[in-house]
Amino acid sequence: MSSMLHNQIVKKLVIQALEEDIGSGDLTTDAIIRSDQKLTAKINSRLSCTVAGIDILKLVFDILDPEMKYEIFVNDGNIVEKGQNIAIISGSAKAILTGERTALNFIQRMSAIATLTNQYQQAIKPYKAKITDTRKTTPNFRIFEKYSVKAGGGSPHRFGLYDAIMIKDNHIQAAGSLTKAYLLAKENISHTTKIEVETENIDQVKEALNVCADIIMLDNMTIDDMKQAVQIINGNAITEASGNVTLSTLNSIASTGVDYISTSAITAQAGIVDIGLDI
Repeated sequence: MSSMLHNQIVKKLVIQALEEDIGSGDLTTDAIIRSDQKLTAKINSRLSCTVAGIDILKLVFDILDPEMKYEIFVNDGNIVEKGQNIAIISGSAKAILTGERTALNFIQRMSAIATLTNQYQQAIKPYKAKITDTRKTTPNFRIFEKYSVKAGGGSPHRFGLYDAIMIKDNHIQAAGSLTKAYLLAKENISHTTKIEVETENIDQVKEALNVCADIIMLDNMTIDDMKQAVQIINGNAITEASGNVTLSTLNSIASTGVDYISTSAITAQAGIVDIGLDI
């Protein structure tokens, strides 16, 4: 399992998802299926997609049946075609039928994010920029969404409020100026913590560069302004474009020379892909 998913928080969230669905018991399966009954099931995709969440699918069934056996045909990040098998699972019939929906909910959602992220990253070519996400995520599902962005070829942004500083317009307004906000932040953090500053115009870009911001976000700027900003920054800070990012605008934004392009669309608009479990 990827290091991002290899922790107790992940297992706790998966258990909570199972508890939400099962409650006091699976009435249907418990009434119909013998406790010693075994089944084999195929997990397959009903359309082409980039897969993510295989380890989570396995974790769901492992919690319900530690003796479950797997034959895995692809890895996270692989593209599968319509009808292609992702895995075959064998074990307790009760575990398979009870865990089916929860397991599919995870892999369908995660694969959709990976698929859309891959589409966005491919649309950037031939430019160097990397697509990255935001903190506009589903509550209690962030770790899975950010992992899926990575599986799709993207570059996850900061995970939460605690692992990097991002000075946004409201922070600047509250502090009195971009420079004041930066200096206050700098005074109160470790030298190992990066500071990103959100800018809305060329004057703010120059101000952020003057205080030596590590990352300068170009927020909702025109293509011409972003090109000018990248030239002014000249490699002295990481550049990140944000705002009005769609598949149709992405390549033009990347052409400005920015290092990263952040968008909530790759998580917020991904939906699910149709992946099924067949006995």
